[in-house]
Amino acid sequence: MANVAVVGTQWGDEGKGKIVDLYAEDADVIVRFQGGNNAGHTLVVGGEQTILHLIPSGILHNGKICIIGNGVVVDPAVLIREVDELRKRNLFPPQTKLFVSESAHVIMPYHRRLDAAREAHRGGGKLGTTGRGIGPAYEDKIGRCGIRICDLLDEEVFREKLHRNIMEKNFFLTKQFNEEPVDEKEIHAEYTKYAERLRPYAANTSLIIHEESGRGKKVLFEGAQGAHLDIDHGTYPFVTSSSTVAGSACCGSGVGPGRIGNVVGIVKAYTTRVGGGPFVTELTDETGERIQKVGHEYGATTGRKRRCGWLDMVLVRQSIRLSGINGLAITKLDVLGGIDKLRICKGYSFGGGSYADSVPPNLRILAHCEPEYEELDGWSEDISKAKKIGDLPGNARRYLDALAELAGVPLFLVSVGADRKETIILRNPLAD
Repeated sequence: MANVAVVGTQWGDEGKGKIVDLYAEDADVIVRFQGGNNAGHTLVVGGEQTILHLIPSGILHNGKICIIGNGVVVDPAVLIREVDELRKRNLFPPQTKLFVSESAHVIMPYHRRLDAAREAHRGGGKLGTTGRGIGPAYEDKIGRCGIRICDLLDEEVFREKLHRNIMEKNFFLTKQFNEEPVDEKEIHAEYTKYAERLRPYAANTSLIIHEESGRGKKVLFEGAQGAHLDIDHGTYPFVTSSSTVAGSACCGSGVGPGRIGNVVGIVKAYTTRVGGGPFVTELTDETGERIQKVGHEYGATTGRKRRCGWLDMVLVRQSIRLSGINGLAITKLDVLGGIDKLRICKGYSFGGGSYADSVPPNLRILAHCEPEYEELDGWSEDISKAKKIGDLPGNARRYLDALAELAGVPLFLVSVGADRKETIILRNPLAD
């Protein structure tokens, strides 16, 4: 089956946007299945940059169906702004359709207010949340008091749910955090306008995916963040509020596991992380600063600097296991050019023991793990024009060989630059 799920294998920011945009050319349906506008997927086509936060990265291709699945939490203002911006720039193709699941939950102003208030009151224990209300929206979803797209479109249901929720949220804002309350009338008026803008896009997207797949159409499932930000399997509590592994593609889009064929794991050629939490291979020296600068390692959503370090294959191997990954897409290999000696972490050591295939869930242990490195010679040549593996310098090929051997799964793709064209394709999973 040619349906493909694309997931991150590190702490997000692996370059999934470019890969999904690339694969979307051969897909018919592109589905975003989790997360919210705390994720930013950056696309560069013809030297022009586009950053998407909610709309699937396949939107730039004509004749596609792009779907925001039920597993996504949707900020209506952000979604409407993205649609308007794409149309203004003539980047919303005329034959491409966009749908948002009727069952997707809506981010409300009180979610953002609670998010910011909690982070401010954590003091030294800040999680590094983006403050966009993602976590509180997922909390309401699990607490069975969330407002979904279908609720937003039903005036009576929306008014009732909004009133009940605001009573509770204002209690927390005023009594627990000493913050000003939110205004129910203002929110109702604002979101009623959003409802009318979103009504043409709302649909039973699970059914659309089922019908299109049944007709033999190829479906591409797009994840956000990375496996080690997964709420269950990541470096908790320094994680996101949704499940980022490949299994979430089924829950977050409303399809059965049998609908997914290949799972492609995106691996940045080094490791980055935003916010707090242990980082075994972090570089706080000139090399780390160089990677940060050359790789333009700033959050696409927040603009925050990303912490940088050597490639950590313990993280990647665990992600391969968790998501059933059968092929890797390597990104930002070009950023490592010009560094004399490169390192790949092949394991951790701690207290006389070692970790090779799993990340210790105990963060106290993880924070004290020492990396076990394999050192390789670097390269200085420009690799951005390479079209096949043989075009790469010998040391770059040896770096990729070492990565693939440690991963235990083959490489499907190697990105050698930011643009869509600066890519080496080894195997197209949508052609299987």
